[in-house]
Amino acid sequence: MNTLALPQQGVHMDVEISGSSFWNAGHKPTLFAAFLYFDVAFMVWVMLGPLAPIISKDLGLDPAQKGLMVAVPTLAGAVLRLVNGVLVDKIGPKLTGAISQLIVIIGLATAWHFGISSYEGTLAVGVILGFAGASFAVALPLASRWYPPEHQGKAMGIAGMGNSGTVLAALFAPLLAAAFGWNNVFGLALIPLIAVFIYYLFAAKDSPDQPAPKSFASYAEVLKERDAWWFMLFYFVTFGGFVGLSSSLPTYYADGFGLPPVIAGYCTAAAVFTGSLLRPIGGAFADRFGGIMTLTTVYSLAAIVLVAIALSSASLPLTFTLFLVAMGTLGVGNGAVFQLVPQRFRSEIGVMTGLVGFGGGVGGFYLASSLGYAKKMTGSATPGFLIFAALSVIALMGLTMVKARWRSTWGAEIEGVKI
Repeated sequence: MNTLALPQQGVHMDVEISGSSFWNAGHKPTLFAAFLYFDVAFMVWVMLGPLAPIISKDLGLDPAQKGLMVAVPTLAGAVLRLVNGVLVDKIGPKLTGAISQLIVIIGLATAWHFGISSYEGTLAVGVILGFAGASFAVALPLASRWYPPEHQGKAMGIAGMGNSGTVLAALFAPLLAAAFGWNNVFGLALIPLIAVFIYYLFAAKDSPDQPAPKSFASYAEVLKERDAWWFMLFYFVTFGGFVGLSSSLPTYYADGFGLPPVIAGYCTAAAVFTGSLLRPIGGAFADRFGGIMTLTTVYSLAAIVLVAIALSSASLPLTFTLFLVAMGTLGVGNGAVFQLVPQRFRSEIGVMTGLVGFGGGVGGFYLASSLGYAKKMTGSATPGFLIFAALSVIALMGLTMVKARWRSTWGAEIEGVKI
Protein backbone atom coordinates (compact mmCIF):
# COMPACT_ATOMS: atom_id res chain seq x y z
CA MET A 1 0.00 0.00 0.00
CA ASN A 2 1.36 3.40 -0.94
CA THR A 3 1.53 6.24 1.61
CA LEU A 4 0.51 9.78 0.80
CA ALA A 5 2.26 12.37 3.02
CA LEU A 6 0.52 15.57 4.01
CA PRO A 7 3.43 17.61 5.46
CA GLN A 8 1.50 20.87 5.61
CA GLN A 9 -0.72 19.33 8.27
CA GLY A 10 2.11 17.63 10.07
CA VAL A 11 0.54 14.18 9.64
CA HIS A 12 0.83 11.17 7.43
CA MET A 13 -2.27 9.52 6.08
CA ASP A 14 -2.34 5.99 4.69
CA VAL A 15 -4.30 6.07 1.46
CA GLU A 16 -5.28 2.91 -0.36
CA ILE A 17 -4.10 3.40 -3.91
CA SER A 18 -2.66 0.50 -5.87
CA GLY A 19 -5.75 -1.56 -6.56
CA SER A 20 -6.74 -2.02 -2.93
CA SER A 21 -9.56 0.55 -2.91
CA PHE A 22 -12.82 -1.34 -3.22
CA TRP A 23 -14.26 0.64 -6.12
CA ASN A 24 -11.01 0.34 -8.07
CA ALA A 25 -10.42 -3.32 -7.26
CA GLY A 26 -13.04 -4.94 -9.47
CA HIS A 27 -15.41 -4.33 -12.38
CA LYS A 28 -18.22 -1.91 -11.52
CA PRO A 29 -20.47 -2.61 -14.56
CA THR A 30 -20.46 -6.32 -13.72
CA LEU A 31 -21.15 -5.63 -10.05
CA PHE A 32 -24.11 -3.42 -11.01
CA ALA A 33 -25.37 -5.96 -13.57
CA ALA A 34 -25.15 -8.73 -10.96
CA PHE A 35 -27.12 -6.59 -8.52
CA LEU A 36 -29.86 -5.75 -11.06
CA TYR A 37 -30.16 -9.34 -12.25
CA PHE A 38 -30.40 -10.55 -8.67
CA ASP A 39 -32.90 -7.80 -7.84
CA VAL A 40 -35.48 -8.47 -10.54
CA ALA A 41 -34.99 -12.22 -10.23
CA PHE A 42 -35.77 -12.10 -6.53
CA MET A 43 -38.71 -9.82 -7.26
CA VAL A 44 -40.42 -12.50 -9.34
CA TRP A 45 -39.11 -15.40 -7.25
CA VAL A 46 -41.20 -14.41 -4.22
CA MET A 47 -44.11 -12.77 -6.04
CA LEU A 48 -46.53 -15.57 -5.11
CA GLY A 49 -46.11 -14.57 -1.45
CA PRO A 50 -47.63 -11.07 -1.73
CA LEU A 51 -50.24 -12.45 -4.13
CA ALA A 52 -51.13 -15.38 -1.86
CA PRO A 53 -54.00 -13.69 0.04
CA ILE A 54 -55.63 -12.75 -3.28
CA ILE A 55 -54.92 -16.05 -5.08
CA SER A 56 -56.04 -18.18 -2.12
CA LYS A 57 -59.34 -16.31 -1.90
CA ASP A 58 -59.89 -16.67 -5.65
CA LEU A 59 -59.01 -20.38 -5.74
CA GLY A 60 -60.30 -21.34 -2.29
CA LEU A 61 -57.00 -22.58 -0.82
CA ASP A 62 -56.58 -23.76 2.78
CA PRO A 63 -53.63 -22.62 4.98
CA ALA A 64 -51.49 -25.65 4.12
CA GLN A 65 -52.03 -25.11 0.38
CA LYS A 66 -51.16 -21.44 0.73
CA GLY A 67 -48.00 -22.36 2.61
CA LEU A 68 -46.95 -24.88 -0.02
CA MET A 69 -47.78 -22.53 -2.90
CA VAL A 70 -45.44 -19.82 -1.60
CA ALA A 71 -42.80 -22.41 -0.61
CA VAL A 72 -42.52 -24.25 -3.95
CA PRO A 73 -40.53 -21.47 -5.69
CA THR A 74 -38.12 -21.53 -2.76
CA LEU A 75 -37.58 -25.28 -2.97
CA ALA A 76 -37.27 -25.22 -6.76
CA GLY A 77 -34.78 -22.37 -6.48
CA ALA A 78 -32.79 -24.34 -3.92
CA VAL A 79 -32.45 -27.36 -6.18
CA LEU A 80 -31.70 -25.29 -9.28
CA ARG A 81 -28.96 -23.43 -7.42
CA LEU A 82 -27.03 -26.68 -7.38
CA VAL A 83 -27.39 -26.90 -11.15
CA ASN A 84 -26.39 -23.28 -11.64
CA GLY A 85 -23.48 -23.67 -9.26
CA VAL A 86 -22.05 -26.39 -11.48
CA LEU A 87 -22.80 -24.50 -14.70
CA VAL A 88 -21.10 -21.35 -13.38
CA ASP A 89 -17.83 -23.24 -13.11
CA LYS A 90 -18.37 -25.14 -16.38
CA ILE A 91 -19.58 -22.45 -18.80
CA GLY A 92 -19.12 -19.25 -16.79
CA PRO A 93 -21.53 -17.15 -14.71
CA LYS A 94 -22.57 -14.75 -17.48
CA LEU A 95 -23.87 -17.43 -19.86
CA THR A 96 -25.48 -19.36 -17.01
CA GLY A 97 -27.33 -16.23 -15.93
CA ALA A 98 -28.47 -15.46 -19.46
CA ILE A 99 -29.97 -18.95 -19.86
CA SER A 100 -31.79 -18.73 -16.53
CA GLN A 101 -33.22 -15.31 -17.35
CA LEU A 102 -34.56 -16.55 -20.68
CA ILE A 103 -36.30 -19.50 -19.02
CA VAL A 104 -38.03 -17.22 -16.51
CA ILE A 105 -39.08 -14.72 -19.19
CA ILE A 106 -40.52 -17.45 -21.43
CA GLY A 107 -42.20 -19.19 -18.49
CA LEU A 108 -43.91 -16.05 -17.19
CA ALA A 109 -44.97 -15.04 -20.71
CA THR A 110 -46.61 -18.44 -21.12
CA ALA A 111 -48.37 -18.24 -17.74
CA TRP A 112 -49.64 -14.75 -18.55
CA HIS A 113 -50.82 -15.68 -22.04
CA PHE A 114 -52.76 -18.81 -21.05
CA GLY A 115 -53.72 -17.76 -17.52
CA ILE A 116 -53.60 -19.72 -14.26
CA SER A 117 -56.90 -20.98 -12.88
CA SER A 118 -56.03 -23.85 -10.52
CA TYR A 119 -53.93 -24.67 -7.48
CA GLU A 120 -51.83 -27.04 -9.57
CA GLY A 121 -51.20 -24.21 -12.01
CA THR A 122 -49.77 -22.03 -9.26
CA LEU A 123 -47.40 -24.84 -8.29
CA ALA A 124 -46.24 -25.12 -11.91
CA VAL A 125 -45.57 -21.38 -11.99
CA GLY A 126 -43.71 -21.78 -8.72
CA VAL A 127 -41.32 -24.26 -10.34
CA ILE A 128 -40.57 -21.79 -13.16
CA LEU A 129 -40.00 -19.04 -10.62
CA GLY A 130 -37.41 -21.32 -9.05
CA PHE A 131 -35.11 -20.48 -11.96
CA ALA A 132 -35.25 -16.87 -10.78
CA GLY A 133 -34.34 -17.93 -7.26
CA ALA A 134 -31.37 -19.83 -8.67
CA SER A 135 -29.94 -16.46 -9.75
CA PHE A 136 -28.23 -16.44 -6.38
CA ALA A 137 -25.70 -19.05 -7.58
CA VAL A 138 -24.89 -16.87 -10.59
CA ALA A 139 -24.93 -13.25 -9.43
CA LEU A 140 -22.65 -13.76 -6.44
CA PRO A 141 -19.76 -15.54 -8.20
CA LEU A 142 -20.20 -13.23 -11.21
CA ALA A 143 -19.38 -10.29 -8.93
CA SER A 144 -17.14 -12.07 -6.42
CA ARG A 145 -14.52 -13.28 -8.88
CA TRP A 146 -13.60 -9.70 -9.73
CA TYR A 147 -12.60 -8.81 -6.15
CA PRO A 148 -9.66 -9.75 -3.87
CA PRO A 149 -10.19 -11.44 -0.48
CA GLU A 150 -10.16 -8.23 1.57
CA HIS A 151 -13.18 -6.92 -0.36
CA GLN A 152 -15.24 -10.12 -0.59
CA GLY A 153 -17.68 -9.11 2.13
CA LYS A 154 -18.52 -5.80 0.45
CA ALA A 155 -18.68 -7.21 -3.09
CA MET A 156 -20.87 -10.14 -2.09
CA GLY A 157 -22.97 -7.84 0.06
CA ILE A 158 -23.66 -5.36 -2.75
CA ALA A 159 -24.45 -8.08 -5.29
CA GLY A 160 -26.48 -9.91 -2.67
CA MET A 161 -28.43 -6.75 -1.85
CA GLY A 162 -30.41 -7.71 -4.93
CA ASN A 163 -32.61 -9.63 -2.54
CA SER A 164 -34.22 -6.20 -2.11
CA GLY A 165 -36.27 -7.27 -5.11
CA THR A 166 -38.51 -8.94 -2.57
CA VAL A 167 -39.41 -5.42 -1.43
CA LEU A 168 -40.62 -4.57 -4.94
CA ALA A 169 -42.78 -7.69 -4.99
CA ALA A 170 -44.30 -6.90 -1.60
CA LEU A 171 -44.99 -3.27 -2.53
CA PHE A 172 -46.31 -3.56 -6.06
CA ALA A 173 -47.67 -7.08 -6.64
CA PRO A 174 -50.83 -6.56 -4.50
CA LEU A 175 -51.43 -3.10 -5.99
CA LEU A 176 -51.09 -4.36 -9.55
CA ALA A 177 -53.25 -7.38 -8.79
CA ALA A 178 -55.99 -5.13 -7.41
CA ALA A 179 -55.84 -2.91 -10.50
CA PHE A 180 -55.34 -5.47 -13.29
CA GLY A 181 -55.97 -8.94 -11.82
CA TRP A 182 -53.34 -11.25 -10.37
CA ASN A 183 -52.81 -13.18 -13.63
CA ASN A 184 -51.76 -9.97 -15.36
CA VAL A 185 -49.05 -9.38 -12.74
CA PHE A 186 -47.09 -12.15 -14.47
CA GLY A 187 -47.18 -10.18 -17.71
CA LEU A 188 -46.32 -6.86 -16.09
CA ALA A 189 -43.28 -8.45 -14.43
CA LEU A 190 -41.85 -9.11 -17.88
CA ILE A 191 -41.14 -5.39 -18.39
CA PRO A 192 -38.32 -5.07 -15.82
CA LEU A 193 -37.14 -8.62 -16.53
CA ILE A 194 -36.56 -7.92 -20.21
CA ALA A 195 -35.00 -4.50 -19.58
CA VAL A 196 -32.48 -5.93 -17.11
CA PHE A 197 -31.75 -8.89 -19.39
CA ILE A 198 -30.73 -6.52 -22.21
CA TYR A 199 -28.50 -4.48 -19.89
CA TYR A 200 -26.98 -7.66 -18.46
CA LEU A 201 -25.97 -8.91 -21.91
CA PHE A 202 -23.99 -5.75 -22.60
CA ALA A 203 -22.61 -4.84 -19.15
CA ALA A 204 -21.74 -8.10 -17.42
CA LYS A 205 -18.37 -9.72 -18.06
CA ASP A 206 -16.81 -12.86 -16.66
CA SER A 207 -13.71 -12.22 -14.57
CA PRO A 208 -10.40 -13.24 -16.19
CA ASP A 209 -9.70 -15.05 -12.92
CA GLN A 210 -11.93 -18.03 -13.67
CA PRO A 211 -11.17 -21.45 -12.18
CA ALA A 212 -10.32 -24.19 -14.65
CA PRO A 213 -13.37 -26.32 -15.54
CA LYS A 214 -13.64 -29.49 -13.46
CA SER A 215 -15.27 -32.82 -14.14
CA PHE A 216 -18.78 -33.18 -12.75
CA ALA A 217 -17.55 -35.90 -10.40
CA SER A 218 -15.08 -33.50 -8.81
CA TYR A 219 -17.90 -31.35 -7.47
CA ALA A 220 -18.98 -34.17 -5.20
CA GLU A 221 -15.57 -33.87 -3.55
CA VAL A 222 -16.64 -30.56 -1.99
CA LEU A 223 -19.32 -32.38 -0.01
CA LYS A 224 -16.60 -34.42 1.68
CA GLU A 225 -15.46 -31.20 3.36
CA ARG A 226 -17.11 -30.70 6.76
CA ASP A 227 -16.99 -26.95 6.30
CA ALA A 228 -19.29 -27.15 3.28
CA TRP A 229 -22.00 -28.70 5.43
CA TRP A 230 -21.51 -26.11 8.17
CA PHE A 231 -21.94 -23.28 5.69
CA MET A 232 -25.11 -24.90 4.38
CA LEU A 233 -26.49 -25.05 7.92
CA PHE A 234 -25.53 -21.46 8.69
CA TYR A 235 -27.23 -20.18 5.54
CA PHE A 236 -30.22 -22.47 6.13
CA VAL A 237 -30.99 -20.27 9.13
CA THR A 238 -30.05 -16.79 7.90
CA PHE A 239 -31.23 -16.84 4.31
CA GLY A 240 -33.89 -19.46 4.98
CA GLY A 241 -35.37 -17.19 7.61
CA PHE A 242 -35.16 -14.16 5.35
CA VAL A 243 -36.79 -15.65 2.26
CA GLY A 244 -39.24 -17.78 4.24
CA LEU A 245 -40.54 -14.73 6.06
CA SER A 246 -40.55 -12.68 2.84
CA SER A 247 -42.92 -15.23 1.32
CA SER A 248 -45.03 -15.87 4.41
CA LEU A 249 -45.52 -12.44 6.01
CA PRO A 250 -48.24 -11.20 3.62
CA THR A 251 -50.40 -14.19 4.51
CA TYR A 252 -49.45 -13.96 8.19
CA TYR A 253 -50.53 -10.31 8.39
CA ALA A 254 -53.69 -10.90 6.35
CA ASP A 255 -54.83 -13.97 8.28
CA GLY A 256 -53.58 -13.06 11.74
CA PHE A 257 -54.54 -9.38 11.85
CA GLY A 258 -57.13 -9.07 9.09
CA LEU A 259 -55.08 -6.60 7.07
CA PRO A 260 -55.99 -6.00 3.41
CA PRO A 261 -53.49 -7.53 0.95
CA VAL A 262 -52.04 -4.14 0.00
CA ILE A 263 -51.44 -3.11 3.63
CA ALA A 264 -50.04 -6.57 4.42
CA GLY A 265 -47.68 -6.02 1.49
CA TYR A 266 -46.53 -2.69 2.89
CA CYS A 267 -45.82 -4.24 6.30
CA THR A 268 -43.88 -7.04 4.61
CA ALA A 269 -41.97 -4.62 2.41
CA ALA A 270 -40.74 -2.67 5.45
CA ALA A 271 -39.28 -5.81 7.01
CA VAL A 272 -37.81 -7.08 3.75
CA PHE A 273 -36.26 -3.70 2.98
CA THR A 274 -34.59 -3.69 6.38
CA GLY A 275 -33.08 -7.13 5.80
CA SER A 276 -31.95 -6.27 2.28
CA LEU A 277 -30.40 -2.97 3.33
CA LEU A 278 -28.42 -4.62 6.10
CA ARG A 279 -27.00 -7.44 4.00
CA PRO A 280 -24.05 -5.41 2.62
CA ILE A 281 -23.61 -3.90 6.06
CA GLY A 282 -23.33 -7.44 7.38
CA GLY A 283 -20.58 -8.09 4.83
CA ALA A 284 -18.80 -4.91 5.89
CA PHE A 285 -19.12 -5.86 9.57
CA ALA A 286 -17.66 -9.27 8.76
CA ASP A 287 -14.75 -7.63 6.91
CA ARG A 288 -14.14 -5.38 9.91
CA PHE A 289 -14.83 -7.63 12.90
CA GLY A 290 -14.78 -11.11 11.36
CA GLY A 291 -17.56 -13.29 10.01
CA ILE A 292 -17.53 -15.57 13.05
CA MET A 293 -18.07 -12.78 15.54
CA THR A 294 -20.79 -11.25 13.36
CA LEU A 295 -22.65 -14.55 13.00
CA THR A 296 -22.39 -15.28 16.72
CA THR A 297 -24.29 -12.06 17.37
CA VAL A 298 -26.77 -12.79 14.58
CA TYR A 299 -27.79 -16.25 15.77
CA SER A 300 -28.08 -15.15 19.39
CA LEU A 301 -30.33 -12.21 18.54
CA ALA A 302 -32.35 -14.16 15.96
CA ALA A 303 -33.24 -16.87 18.47
CA ILE A 304 -34.41 -14.29 21.02
CA VAL A 305 -36.47 -12.31 18.51
CA LEU A 306 -38.13 -15.38 16.96
CA VAL A 307 -39.26 -16.54 20.39
CA ALA A 308 -40.59 -13.05 21.08
CA ILE A 309 -42.51 -13.12 17.77
CA ALA A 310 -44.07 -16.44 18.71
CA LEU A 311 -45.26 -14.97 22.02
CA SER A 312 -46.46 -11.59 20.72
CA SER A 313 -48.93 -12.62 18.03
CA ALA A 314 -51.77 -10.61 19.63
CA SER A 315 -50.09 -7.22 19.21
CA LEU A 316 -49.70 -5.86 15.68
CA PRO A 317 -47.35 -2.94 16.56
CA LEU A 318 -45.06 -5.20 18.59
CA THR A 319 -45.13 -7.97 15.99
CA PHE A 320 -44.34 -5.48 13.22
CA THR A 321 -41.37 -4.11 15.18
CA LEU A 322 -40.05 -7.57 15.99
CA PHE A 323 -40.21 -8.60 12.33
CA LEU A 324 -38.17 -5.52 11.42
CA VAL A 325 -35.52 -6.57 13.93
CA ALA A 326 -35.64 -10.22 12.85
CA MET A 327 -35.26 -9.46 9.15
CA GLY A 328 -32.51 -6.93 9.78
CA THR A 329 -30.63 -9.47 11.88
CA LEU A 330 -30.98 -12.19 9.26
CA GLY A 331 -29.88 -9.74 6.56
CA VAL A 332 -26.66 -9.05 8.47
CA GLY A 333 -26.18 -12.80 8.78
CA ASN A 334 -26.57 -13.32 5.03
CA GLY A 335 -23.77 -10.88 4.35
CA ALA A 336 -21.54 -12.41 7.02
CA VAL A 337 -21.88 -15.98 5.72
CA PHE A 338 -20.74 -14.92 2.29
CA GLN A 339 -17.80 -13.03 3.64
CA LEU A 340 -16.54 -16.40 4.92
CA VAL A 341 -17.40 -18.72 2.04
CA PRO A 342 -14.98 -17.23 -0.56
CA GLN A 343 -12.15 -17.26 1.99
CA ARG A 344 -12.51 -21.00 2.51
CA PHE A 345 -13.58 -22.12 -0.96
CA ARG A 346 -12.32 -19.49 -3.41
CA SER A 347 -11.46 -21.95 -6.18
CA GLU A 348 -14.85 -23.68 -5.77
CA ILE A 349 -16.90 -20.53 -5.25
CA GLY A 350 -19.36 -21.41 -8.03
CA VAL A 351 -20.35 -24.81 -6.72
CA MET A 352 -20.15 -23.62 -3.10
CA THR A 353 -22.48 -20.73 -3.86
CA GLY A 354 -24.87 -23.29 -5.29
CA LEU A 355 -24.54 -25.62 -2.31
CA VAL A 356 -24.82 -22.91 0.33
CA GLY A 357 -27.67 -21.31 -1.60
CA PHE A 358 -29.35 -24.72 -1.70
CA GLY A 359 -29.14 -24.88 2.08
CA GLY A 360 -30.67 -21.40 2.34
CA GLY A 361 -33.42 -22.26 -0.10
CA VAL A 362 -34.33 -25.42 1.78
CA GLY A 363 -34.49 -23.33 4.95
CA GLY A 364 -36.87 -20.91 3.26
CA PHE A 365 -39.04 -23.77 1.96
CA TYR A 366 -39.16 -25.32 5.41
CA LEU A 367 -40.12 -22.09 7.18
CA ALA A 368 -42.77 -21.03 4.64
CA SER A 369 -44.41 -24.46 4.43
CA SER A 370 -44.16 -25.20 8.18
CA LEU A 371 -45.89 -21.94 9.09
CA GLY A 372 -48.78 -22.91 6.83
CA TYR A 373 -49.04 -26.44 8.20
CA ALA A 374 -48.73 -25.20 11.78
CA LYS A 375 -51.59 -22.79 11.13
CA LYS A 376 -53.73 -25.57 9.68
CA MET A 377 -52.99 -28.12 12.42
CA THR A 378 -52.98 -25.90 15.52
CA GLY A 379 -54.68 -22.70 14.41
CA SER A 380 -51.48 -20.74 15.08
CA ALA A 381 -48.09 -20.24 13.42
CA THR A 382 -46.38 -20.12 16.84
CA PRO A 383 -44.89 -23.66 16.69
CA GLY A 384 -43.21 -22.82 13.38
CA PHE A 385 -41.49 -19.75 14.83
CA LEU A 386 -40.38 -21.63 17.94
CA ILE A 387 -38.82 -24.43 15.92
CA PHE A 388 -36.94 -21.95 13.76
CA ALA A 389 -35.69 -20.22 16.91
CA ALA A 390 -34.35 -23.58 18.04
CA LEU A 391 -32.56 -23.96 14.71
CA SER A 392 -30.88 -20.60 15.33
CA VAL A 393 -29.58 -21.96 18.61
CA ILE A 394 -28.30 -25.08 16.85
CA ALA A 395 -26.45 -22.89 14.33
CA LEU A 396 -24.94 -20.90 17.18
CA MET A 397 -23.74 -24.10 18.86
CA GLY A 398 -22.24 -25.31 15.58
CA LEU A 399 -20.42 -22.03 15.04
CA THR A 400 -19.01 -22.25 18.55
CA MET A 401 -17.71 -25.73 17.77
CA VAL A 402 -15.86 -24.81 14.56
CA LYS A 403 -14.58 -21.29 15.20
CA ALA A 404 -11.32 -22.28 16.89
CA ARG A 405 -10.43 -24.71 14.11
CA TRP A 406 -11.31 -22.20 11.36
CA ARG A 407 -9.21 -19.46 12.89
CA SER A 408 -6.19 -21.71 13.44
CA THR A 409 -6.25 -23.41 10.01
CA TRP A 410 -7.54 -21.73 6.86
CA GLY A 411 -8.29 -18.44 8.63
CA ALA A 412 -4.66 -18.10 9.69
CA GLU A 413 -3.52 -18.48 6.08
CA ILE A 414 -5.31 -15.35 4.84
CA GLU A 415 -3.17 -12.36 5.67
CA GLY A 416 -5.01 -9.21 6.72
CA VAL A 417 -8.51 -10.77 6.54
CA LYS A 418 -10.57 -11.38 9.67
CA ILE A 419 -12.74 -14.43 9.87
